[in-house]
Amino acid sequence: MVTEPESKFIRIDDQEIPFVHGQTIMDAALAAGVYIPHLCHFPGITPQGNCKLCTVEVDGKPLTACTSPAAAGQRIRNNTPELNEARKALTQMLFIEGNHICPSCEKTGNCPLQAMAYHLGMLHGHFPAQFPVREVDSSHPTIMLDRDRCILCSLCVRASREVDGKNVFAIAGRGTHASLIVNTASGKLVDSDIEPSDLAARICPVGAILIKEHGYDAPIGKRIFDQHKINEIGLEKIYIAGAKSDDS
Repeated sequence: MVTEPESKFIRIDDQEIPFVHGQTIMDAALAAGVYIPHLCHFPGITPQGNCKLCTVEVDGKPLTACTSPAAAGQRIRNNTPELNEARKALTQMLFIEGNHICPSCEKTGNCPLQAMAYHLGMLHGHFPAQFPVREVDSSHPTIMLDRDRCILCSLCVRASREVDGKNVFAIAGRGTHASLIVNTASGKLVDSDIEPSDLAARICPVGAILIKEHGYDAPIGKRIFDQHKINEIGLEKIYIAGAKSDDS
């Protein structure tokens, strides 16, 4: 006889949220329809807490919701002015640390980073732009890697290993010297086994990984965030479905 796992409860802001053993705060929140801002989290992929946007206050302590286990009786603050201001500052830093020129980017309207900026009320970059010059890899016949846009979320790294069963990407270096690399002897995508159908080729939230010959396919008004707000639960499935439709 199989018994269902016992549900316990945490409190997020003023809402009681059930959870079962093994769930993180993020897991429990999303299952209950409660949005916690995030960019580096994706359901079913091991969380790493890279972007820090999901930082919440758990019994007064700041913790990343995607990596912190839910525990009975936790009192969690999520949607507060202080936390959202900190999230906005983090988003501003992500913008200025890369080259994110939304009006000229083929990812505009389909970009979670752009949508997060709108969600948090970001009106400007605030910090001086760094305008990094990073290597662009266009060696692959169908996939391009534009590191200028990479926010080091590591979603492509984890998706390649955990879902695609490959090991195409890795993050090398630390701090300002960190960069996305390709795990081939040449360091080029053309020598990897990545394919356009791989989740790693489609999961990038900022257009650092692009399918060639499919830019600007969706007209303005038909793009994902023209029709959905980023705080919709389950949007990841819509995002990946939208990416797959680019190849149809």
